[in-house]
Amino acid sequence: MALESNEYPDKSISKFESMLKTDDVYFFDAEDFEEIIHHYLNNGKISLGKKAIQIGLEQHPNSMELKLLQVEVLAFEDKFEAAETLLDEIQNINAANEEVFIQRANIRSKQDKHQEAVNLLLEALDITDHSFDIHSLLGMEYLFMDNYEQAKLSFMRCVEIDDKDYSSLYNVVYCFEFLEDFDGSIYYLNDYLDRNPYCEVAWHQLGKMYLAKKLYIEALTAFDFAVISDDSFIGAYFEKGKVLEKLRRYNEAIENYESTISIEDPTSYAFLRLGKCHEKLGNFDLAKYYYYHTVHEDPLLDKGWLAITDFHFGQKNYEKALYYINKAINIDGENPKYWKKSGKIYATLKNWDEADFAYKQAVDLGNYELSTWKNWAEVLNKIGDYNSAIQVLIQGLEFYPDNCELIYKLAGLHLKNDDLAESKQILSKAMKLDIGKLRQFEKEFPEFTEVDWVKALVSKIKKTAK
Repeated sequence: MALESNEYPDKSISKFESMLKTDDVYFFDAEDFEEIIHHYLNNGKISLGKKAIQIGLEQHPNSMELKLLQVEVLAFEDKFEAAETLLDEIQNINAANEEVFIQRANIRSKQDKHQEAVNLLLEALDITDHSFDIHSLLGMEYLFMDNYEQAKLSFMRCVEIDDKDYSSLYNVVYCFEFLEDFDGSIYYLNDYLDRNPYCEVAWHQLGKMYLAKKLYIEALTAFDFAVISDDSFIGAYFEKGKVLEKLRRYNEAIENYESTISIEDPTSYAFLRLGKCHEKLGNFDLAKYYYYHTVHEDPLLDKGWLAITDFHFGQKNYEKALYYINKAINIDGENPKYWKKSGKIYATLKNWDEADFAYKQAVDLGNYELSTWKNWAEVLNKIGDYNSAIQVLIQGLEFYPDNCELIYKLAGLHLKNDDLAESKQILSKAMKLDIGKLRQFEKEFPEFTEVDWVKALVSKIKKTAK
């Protein structure tokens, strides 16, 4: 029994699913099938989408739109040869169908042949009056090719066609950012805002560009306009708060972070920023309150644990700082920032062996910051393990080959290790690089400042420098 689909015009999908459960065969218009297929594909129900295509083509064997949807599914399943064969068939019937070129471009893109995909999309542009989707696809292909200039122009064209296409607007700004053309981005966004003065998205992006250039007052004005355009725009409140922190207007920053909490469920980031602001204002109880809430809300947020550790460290409550950094390490023992912080606390407590272990863990996990090498070497110096300290500095110099602080420290440790010839050579190099940092060497290794050959070397280098 065949039933006409227009008996239930608003229930195509439920009727189709009902048909699959019975022996009845319902007739649908080709447009109904398109609607059903799109519904399934958009919701990730590929098998039902394929079933709808099969039945649709049985009822409408000449429907180009259904065949193109079949191509889309074949391409999704990486059945490129079958998809190309079907596209050849469609193109033989209708050579001016831009969707054929678009689908071929999609296949080339999935095969990482992005220039071929671009060429096909440009052909599609020549034969269609509906170019928005094609420009968007071109933009994505150019991004795949790291051609940010062309990608930017394609997304700009999308915005010209539809000034409410915020996805393309974001992509335009992303391209400007990648090209480090912040001035160009600011000009473009201001021009856009002349035509769309109440677009909170554009104001928000403009504020971020001003922020990147450290133009804090201009950034603040832009975020103000974003909030005026949409007083529930949480992102604008956050960015405004960050700018106010930069300007040391902490009470106003707090108001903005609190606005985000009143609009939506609080986030760990909001708690963290509130804690930072209250700490700057000397409201230590409130700072502690918000830091505790930060790690409670998101135990994996390393900035939260580091903030609460730094808070107690700043209060000279080193045992409590150690308690919290160890708690963080128990949650995520692979985080090098935690181990570095642990090393600093143990060193402050003069627990040199634990500090040595912590810095080793930090480096093994990929923390190669300059301060890590310096501090680890100093810990080993305190232990009296000069050979290991020297090896740590040699490793550090692989990352920072011309860093005078490391070189001076290396010279001093060679002296302590009685490697006089090596020390003389390294100290000479350090002074030639920066004689001004000699004072730090004299402070760290005062026992050598009166050594005759050291005094002679210093005198010689100073004369040469003149």
